[in-house]
Amino acid sequence: MKVILFNGSPNEKGCTYTALAEVEKSLSAAGVETEIFFIGRQPVKGCIGCGACAKPGEKQCAFDNDAVYRAVEKAKKADGFVFGSPVHYAGMSAVMKSFMDHFFYVGRGYLANKPAAAVVSCRRGGATAALEQLSQYCQNNNMPIITAQYWNMVHGTKPEEVAQDEEGTLTMRTLGSNLAWILQCIAAGQEAGACIPQREPQKRTNFIR
Repeated sequence: MKVILFNGSPNEKGCTYTALAEVEKSLSAAGVETEIFFIGRQPVKGCIGCGACAKPGEKQCAFDNDAVYRAVEKAKKADGFVFGSPVHYAGMSAVMKSFMDHFFYVGRGYLANKPAAAVVSCRRGGATAALEQLSQYCQNNNMPIITAQYWNMVHGTKPEEVAQDEEGTLTMRTLGSNLAWILQCIAAGQEAGACIPQREPQKRTNFIR
């Protein structure tokens, strides 16, 4: 079993990384292979809705968003995901928003039915709004959402301050343990013959038709 933890902060080893590292501790302790994927500081161009990525073949995006395609390749072999971001104006970081828009459209077939969680780090406020924003992607792609005993957030302006957030770091470790447990339950269920539900063909409508 493998879990990819996405770091959507411009700081590779900052507060978001510190939170993800706590999640990683529990996953590793349960025997789950992990990788923290740093999205990077290079801009990820926003989606323009051109539909190019829906066409057959590789790297069909109108933009050369290398981080997205590297992530999709890793997603093909992953069993679960954690999406982490700092809080910027009560939302996820700009690069994380662009990344998520592309990643979930291009890679949605490799994400569906795999458990996932969202994690945010903030100085003081806006965390629950950013957490909800991240979670919406999973809710729209048939992904079981993993929770802990509190909202998946840590507080601090520096990694050493996050380390002092005892409730926040505990929440991260609990989240990792819960994700590992769900992965084990899924594996046991598959061995016992439980199958992924058959989906009806998707119907895309608006409020007029």
